[in-house]
Amino acid sequence: MNKSLRQIFTIVVILFVILGCSTTVFTAFRANELNSDPRNRRALYYQFGAPRGSILASDGTVLAKSDPSNDAFSYQRSYSSGEEYAPVTGFFSISQNADRGIEASRAALLSGTSNALAVQKFKALLTGTENKGASIETSISTKLQDAAYQALSSQGYDGAVVAIVPKTGRIVAMVSTPSYNPNVLAQHDTTKVNNAYAQLTSNSTNPMLNRATSELYPPGSTFKTVVAAAALESGKYQADTQIPAGSAYTLPNTATQLTNATPAANGTNGQLTLSDALAYSSNTAFAQLGVALGGDAIAEQAKKFGFGQSITVDGSASTGSPMKAVASTFPSNLPSDKLALASIGQGDTLETPLQNAMIAAAIANGGTLMQPTLVDRVRASDLSTISETSPTVMSQTMSSNTASALTGMMEDVVTKESPTLAIDGVKVAAKTGTAQIGAGNQSTDAWVMGFAPADNPQIAVAVVVHNVNTFGVTAAGPIMKQVMEEALKQ
Repeated sequence: MNKSLRQIFTIVVILFVILGCSTTVFTAFRANELNSDPRNRRALYYQFGAPRGSILASDGTVLAKSDPSNDAFSYQRSYSSGEEYAPVTGFFSISQNADRGIEASRAALLSGTSNALAVQKFKALLTGTENKGASIETSISTKLQDAAYQALSSQGYDGAVVAIVPKTGRIVAMVSTPSYNPNVLAQHDTTKVNNAYAQLTSNSTNPMLNRATSELYPPGSTFKTVVAAAALESGKYQADTQIPAGSAYTLPNTATQLTNATPAANGTNGQLTLSDALAYSSNTAFAQLGVALGGDAIAEQAKKFGFGQSITVDGSASTGSPMKAVASTFPSNLPSDKLALASIGQGDTLETPLQNAMIAAAIANGGTLMQPTLVDRVRASDLSTISETSPTVMSQTMSSNTASALTGMMEDVVTKESPTLAIDGVKVAAKTGTAQIGAGNQSTDAWVMGFAPADNPQIAVAVVVHNVNTFGVTAAGPIMKQVMEEALKQ
């Protein structure tokens, strides 16, 4: 009898151990996996059963919020001016993972599950009230976002605009067109959401792509600012240094000839100053300058501006899925002919609009590049501040003397070659670009980047208009000017 009892006792103990182990595996080790499993309806009800925090513009305008709903889910996400702000907000859906925008980068804070909200969660538990998510206050200016979005969308352009405050790195506008409406993905009808998502992701225009951070374009002549910075930093060149130009330049070891868009870019007797080479966007001058400097010097200068690295715009692993910009690239180990092309922003040189805005911002800020940021602060539901973003230096891209000289050269771009970019009573520093793309180079990516006022910079802007048949100054120039004018009103 005692033997039988011992056997039963042993079996019971073993069963309890198995039960304890399995419970531990599910509650501890597989908790996150199970919570994120789209088949887990409990997780869905939990997420939609409490109000998710709002996403706000810098002036307090609500860009995304949770509204009470009369269905199985207690709240539904809604987005004001959804298409305009979609690159900033991203989307939140019952059947598709939030994988972009602030909905993803600040997911833990918005949902109220972040450890940073432990006090608020404890209070909610004690009082039996809803555990509300934190609100995210972005740096986005509604006036600048409106100006940029209307300028791009009204023309039906495929492109992007990024505007940055040079001294802080705050992103005050980030627009991408064509865009999408996050509200169609926020519905509580799974079938409708899945159909809408399938249509968006299969659309040939790729409306869900944030072109400001996730698309690479050949920068054309805007890249000449990087080459000019490398030349000035080398100590071998000044703004008034005469450099080789000419009406044509045969790429080394080839029969291919580069030419210029205007006679002024040819120089006099085959030469012109570095400043005039930038002002008149001389291809022949900068191709030869790039070869003379060497690929390593240009690559090192590009790296200081942020090339070669994925740039975090918002968030961290502790707050969600960070919003990152893809790495802009300047190719390495190039033969001289390809180096010449890369030096004028063609060939394998590729940039995001964010990167080009960062270059403009660094020059405007005396050579100091600030880390670009999209969120100013995070507040708990009781309005207490959970975190606040402080300006952070990303790199020292050049000396202040070089930045000053380059600023003067970019002012000459406006006064000598592109007067349509001028703003009454304000000094504007800029560089246009027209990158040839497509079969037979039949189309262009039209660029402009710059800052204003040149003598006291308040705003840096980059604009790209993809796949058009005109110049950067014509397509992108008016958009930059509108955004600058709006910024300088504030």
